[in-house]
Amino acid sequence: MMIDLSIIIVNWNTKEDLIRCLKSVFETGKKDSWEVIVIDNGSRDGSGDEVKRVFPGVLLVENRENLGFAGAVNQGIRKSSGKHVLLLNPDTQVKKGSTEALFSLMDSCPKAGIAGVQLLNADGSKQNSIANFPTLATELLNKSLMRRLFPEKFPGKEKVYREPIEVESVIGACMMVRKKAIDAVGLLDEDYFLFLEETDWCYRMKKTGWKVYHVPQAEVYHFQGKSAETHIEMAKIEYYRSRYRFFRKHHGVPQYALLVVGLAIKLGIEFLSMFVGCVVTFFMFKKWRRRLSIHAHLLWWHLQFCPEDMGLRQAKESKR
Repeated sequence: MMIDLSIIIVNWNTKEDLIRCLKSVFETGKKDSWEVIVIDNGSRDGSGDEVKRVFPGVLLVENRENLGFAGAVNQGIRKSSGKHVLLLNPDTQVKKGSTEALFSLMDSCPKAGIAGVQLLNADGSKQNSIANFPTLATELLNKSLMRRLFPEKFPGKEKVYREPIEVESVIGACMMVRKKAIDAVGLLDEDYFLFLEETDWCYRMKKTGWKVYHVPQAEVYHFQGKSAETHIEMAKIEYYRSRYRFFRKHHGVPQYALLVVGLAIKLGIEFLSMFVGCVVTFFMFKKWRRRLSIHAHLLWWHLQFCPEDMGLRQAKESKR
């Protein structure tokens, strides 16, 4: 039986965030015409047991290992029966009326394949919720500066939008996807373990005639990457890997090679700057030491020619 909405939440070791997210879903949603599917990616913090205890009506899928975000979402989509799918990160909290605003956009724009929300920090300030498709310019130059200099081409949180606008891509922490568009375009690309899988999806949607919208009236708190924070160096490697996959897939080998060389040089310069800064200050500042460690890991990964066995896949294996 077709229902209105299937809400899919992928969780990895963020039990408290997940329960808070589910509470916001059930407090703000219609429930009678929605289903909630939680895909737990091999958590070791008791997330699954807590979901069973607090929300027994949720469809819970417990994977024995971390399949990555795309793989887990695809599991949820295959089990879903809604005419729309809402992908929701566990580190989010839905504000009242937000899901209805996404529904309204989908109903009024039959060619809308994806609709994203305005993401908020805990204090209510805005996060960047719109993304441009990666190009050599966006990846090698300063994104914040580009948003300020060319706000129409690179829309960001600095600009106030009163109505939904068509965009290239949205941030995937919370986005509604039309099931018909998924049937036409296909599922998420599981070559992306984490990061940019939604950007790749938006790119494929746009290529086949579907539209992507940012809906500013739909607001969702986003507490940003709690699961990845515990493995920040490996998460950064995964982000770089996803960027390279996107370029190789959509822009071809020459641009992919230019990006790898350009980012490796940029990392080298930033590493040397951070190292000098830490030496001059006798490594007193924890934040600087942390950034130096991240840059060292990224640089080492590049110097080894970006091996597949480094990143969050490695974290997954070590947790078995």
